[in-house]
Amino acid sequence: MTKPRAVVLVANPAAPYSRGLRVARSLAGAGYEVEIAAVAPGGAADGTLPLEERDGAAAESAVVTRRYRPAGPWAAWATGQPGLRGRFGPLGRGIDLLVKAFAWPVQVRGWWTALRRELPPADLYHACGILTIGVALDLARAARRAGRRGIVVYDVIDVILESNNVATVPPPLLAWYRRRERGWVRRADAVVTVNDAIADHLAATWPVRERPTVLLNCQPRWSPPEPRPDLIRAAAGIPPERRVVLFLGRLGRERGLEEAAEAVLGLDDAALVLLGFGPWADRLRERDRDPRYAGRHFTLPAVHPDDVPAWTASADVSIVAVPANSLNQRLSSPNKFWESLTAGTPVVVGRDLVVMRAIVEAERLGAVADPADPADLARALREILDQPPADYAALRERCLRVSRERYNWETAVGPYLELVARLGT
Repeated sequence: MTKPRAVVLVANPAAPYSRGLRVARSLAGAGYEVEIAAVAPGGAADGTLPLEERDGAAAESAVVTRRYRPAGPWAAWATGQPGLRGRFGPLGRGIDLLVKAFAWPVQVRGWWTALRRELPPADLYHACGILTIGVALDLARAARRAGRRGIVVYDVIDVILESNNVATVPPPLLAWYRRRERGWVRRADAVVTVNDAIADHLAATWPVRERPTVLLNCQPRWSPPEPRPDLIRAAAGIPPERRVVLFLGRLGRERGLEEAAEAVLGLDDAALVLLGFGPWADRLRERDRDPRYAGRHFTLPAVHPDDVPAWTASADVSIVAVPANSLNQRLSSPNKFWESLTAGTPVVVGRDLVVMRAIVEAERLGAVADPADPADLARALREILDQPPADYAALRERCLRVSRERYNWETAVGPYLELVARLGT
């Protein structure tokens, strides 16, 4: 019997994208043949990533990632491309801005064109984020004509139209974007999202048939080996007595990276280690070499999601010092938070990050601080790091226990798989 086919749509190169990979593996475990349909880097013949790869070494793996090159007339607006500015000078720049505004999201339309031309039809489309839902609905309609079920699940990974990303968008245009998203929601078969707070917000805002299903960004259960890994110190050359404060994830603006660096300088003997990727990576590596931060600031490349627990367990504390400057930030619960708990690494979170703060305070998993105040961040870090050894060991064990018992992927994915099974009947 032919397996049903699922496509997880990811509007980035998926190198890899951890949530998409976890969803894909879970669908494969439920009996689907799964493709992660991602974007070829650079939008052209960029050799940095293969156009196709399997999850794991087995050639028969049920999960394959394929990267599609933006095609057709919209390809000029793909990330890294010049659009019309390079062809028509100042006039082209004006047209380019108008197109970006009114053909939103123009930066992925070339990728959408490639998917419509090249992606085989599927029974289920899991659309990760706002840049994928429009094409998922088009693909599903074509799939139904081809005899497939063509179910669409919209995964709201961010409340992107309530975020800093749209802070400079004129209000009338932003209202139009929101109307477009609501129209996509009406056509989707189901909506899932990353936590209860966002699910409640969406249920109150959108014309959903039922409250969005919550699929937490939790990690699979993991137990640290004995002795605990020390990968970070080995990679960065940090002496064994120096405490490691870890920042995981995207390296860019509004991540609290400057404040975290200053806070660590206020500790007796600690280093900030940034493990990730993003537009600020080169800038942060320059800070590594700044004499003021010598031995106290290290930028390391991202690692595969399967390796993150061991690296995170190598840290003494994690920090999530994101400023809560938008609804999206206030309600966020990113991978780095759950990765810290999975590894048994206590965490300092910003005081206005309401979802994470509630968990940290209720379960006594770390400390809370003002992310804009390096002195207060340093105070929270000391609150964790300067505990008596027995108290600190108990704190680590609480993080592990709450992850094993409640906040793990095996538990979190259950309602999602039940939803998919119900939609497929």
